[in-house]
Amino acid sequence: MRTIAIVNQKGGCGKTTTTVNLAGCLAVAGSRVLVVDMDPQAHSTLALGFDPETIDENLYEVLCEPAGHEAATPLEEVILAWDERLHIAPSGIVLSALEQKLSADRAEDRMERLWRALESVAERYDYAIIDCPPNVGVLTFNALRAAREVIVPLETSDFAIHGVQKLLETIALLSDRIGHELAVRILPTLYDGRTRYARETLGEIRSLFGDLCFDTVVRSNIKLREAARRGRPIVSYARSANGAQDYGALAIELALTLSPDEIGEQVPDFAPGGPAREVVIQFRDLGATDVRLAGDFNGWVPDKDVRSLVQAEAGDRIWTKILTLPPGTYHYRYVVDGEWREDPVNPVSAPGPVGGRNSVLVVR
Repeated sequence: MRTIAIVNQKGGCGKTTTTVNLAGCLAVAGSRVLVVDMDPQAHSTLALGFDPETIDENLYEVLCEPAGHEAATPLEEVILAWDERLHIAPSGIVLSALEQKLSADRAEDRMERLWRALESVAERYDYAIIDCPPNVGVLTFNALRAAREVIVPLETSDFAIHGVQKLLETIALLSDRIGHELAVRILPTLYDGRTRYARETLGEIRSLFGDLCFDTVVRSNIKLREAARRGRPIVSYARSANGAQDYGALAIELALTLSPDEIGEQVPDFAPGGPAREVVIQFRDLGATDVRLAGDFNGWVPDKDVRSLVQAEAGDRIWTKILTLPPGTYHYRYVVDGEWREDPVNPVSAPGPVGGRNSVLVVR
């Protein structure tokens, strides 16, 4: 099971939004995903349609041994199913009492509660996505001890940049204290490309953090709030919305960092080399309104570095995608009205890292 903590001590930067919608996109792509709500505010629990006030047991019972030191409640007994592939370990306001409750325990025991609990269900899931509270306390310590990866949602503003620099220093110190390395990635969020301020700030983020940044940028999108209000991930509420496209791109980009053994069988690459050349592929669908192209040639960011033309012909609407690529073998999919699809006219495909199949393009 791949365990990822979503961390930022600043509120309102998109932690819960990222947790729920990344999990939703991974689940739609075929992965088994567990959302772990470590925030006493229980926003991830609410965003998946569960009322924490009506839940009998939550993570508090799992992480805090009852009086008399009986065995804690097993994690599997508090997990709730949103659908077949997306589950949640819910939270509640009582979780805020955990730090005081565990104050007499050794530091190692306090920080390893979640890690031990997740070990008991690791075989059931491909991913565990942990939503952390907006502070660095015992709950966040537990999340970082359980995870091997950290995603830091970063609002595209100057104050947020300053705060995340301090957070990265804190995570580095905690990593030493916890005793294992954490791979940290930055995810720009709440981006409004219509403003020069946002564009300049995004450029500063990419310059400052370099390869730590995801290529994916999550745009401001009211549909994300609407989906949370209705207790659904964006991909099941408005598949054509910018939020669904952005978190779908993030899910694919995240999966591409898996090891070759985890990715599975791949089509052997054609020997690279030689000059780049122009490649043209087309998608025909009269019913589609928006068609984008994403692949390993553009970091799985839809239509990045792709020239696109649209025309009507003989009752069809035709999207022409123009790329400049050196010789090699490339994997790609279309994003059709927010839904990831294979190329219907390309018979060559390979397993995708988050489920489904990728179409394969060979440039000679």
